[in-house]
Amino acid sequence: MTVEGTCADEFAEVRAEFERNFAERGELGGGVHVTLDGETVVDLWGGDAGGRPWTEDTITHVWSCTKGATALCAHVLASRGELDLDAPVTAYWPEFGQNGKADTLVRHLLSHQAGLTAVREPVPPGGMLDWELMTGLLARQEPFWAPGTRHGYHALTFGHLIGEVIRRVSGLALAEFFEKEVSGPLGLDFWLTLPDDLEPLVAPTVPVERGEALPGMYVTGLSEPGSMQGLLLGNTGGYVAASNTREAHAAQYGSVGGMSNARGLAQMYRPLASGGEYNGVRLVDEAQLPVMSGVESAGFDEMLLAPTRFSAGFMKAAANRRLPAVERGVAMSEDAFGHSGMGGSLGFADPGARMSFGYAMTKMGPGLGVNARGQSLVDAVYRALGYRQALTGTWFR
Repeated sequence: MTVEGTCADEFAEVRAEFERNFAERGELGGGVHVTLDGETVVDLWGGDAGGRPWTEDTITHVWSCTKGATALCAHVLASRGELDLDAPVTAYWPEFGQNGKADTLVRHLLSHQAGLTAVREPVPPGGMLDWELMTGLLARQEPFWAPGTRHGYHALTFGHLIGEVIRRVSGLALAEFFEKEVSGPLGLDFWLTLPDDLEPLVAPTVPVERGEALPGMYVTGLSEPGSMQGLLLGNTGGYVAASNTREAHAAQYGSVGGMSNARGLAQMYRPLASGGEYNGVRLVDEAQLPVMSGVESAGFDEMLLAPTRFSAGFMKAAANRRLPAVERGVAMSEDAFGHSGMGGSLGFADPGARMSFGYAMTKMGPGLGVNARGQSLVDAVYRALGYRQALTGTWFR
């Protein structure tokens, strides 16, 4: 298996770990991309893309890395003064205030504190891809807890909740706003609705192998169908099973539907690692970056049944190295913020290091965050930058 692309000499360990992923960790196809001070220092790819070689232009499903793109859109509006994160959601979406949600703040949606972790009403086949259906269900649903009092990962509902606020404020559908304000100006390989002519570039997702250890969230979900976890796994309208279809790729799904690659992920975060701007394109003011990176919710996660930490829309470093591997989050520096995707993909910005990172692949691994393949690449980047790792797993200078 040949790895292609470029890698600066000081990041040679990243290339070595990427090659080890194929040789020792079961990687099938994927890529890794790193920028430093706005310049690309790692751009590597290789392996299989569904029966053909993975090339520079290959794209794939990046699952919950999509949440980072959706959250970024909200912060673009907030940076412009068009969206107040401390305003009630009903200020922008009046119908949302039903069944005990009138006091829910926009900030609660972003930080997974809204109590809408799963859908209570049955979702019909294909329903997750029906924007009006999903936003209507969520607007009238009673939350699982009083908003703002707990946090729990909104795995499949985050995109509809934040995306509808973005639509109400901007007048544009989420995917249109992302293309107009983010991916278009930056020239990203990142789509929230994939154009038909790009479908041949897609490397299909390969499911996690049976027999892999399961996080407690999955154990609970499979054994208790009526639980939040059971609803998350069983009430999706068949989305996961249909995720490799053209219909799913073409639909707007701001929680888990994004199509990209390592380059698209790292380059989306590149401006956020450089004061909010890159090459004349300003996404947010510098004053918005602490809002994006500051911890909003931390501790026991009601959905994932493990410790998690979130800022306003992004995952933060999880100091949980002592947990079983499948329960761990991502080991980054405390300055970093971004999002992983189911199976192991990852994108993030680290403003303290002025670095951005992206990793995308086809073969899904176990766990709630990244697995050994992605974490090995992150660790190699931080070592190259002269960082050290605490016993908890967090990287520091």
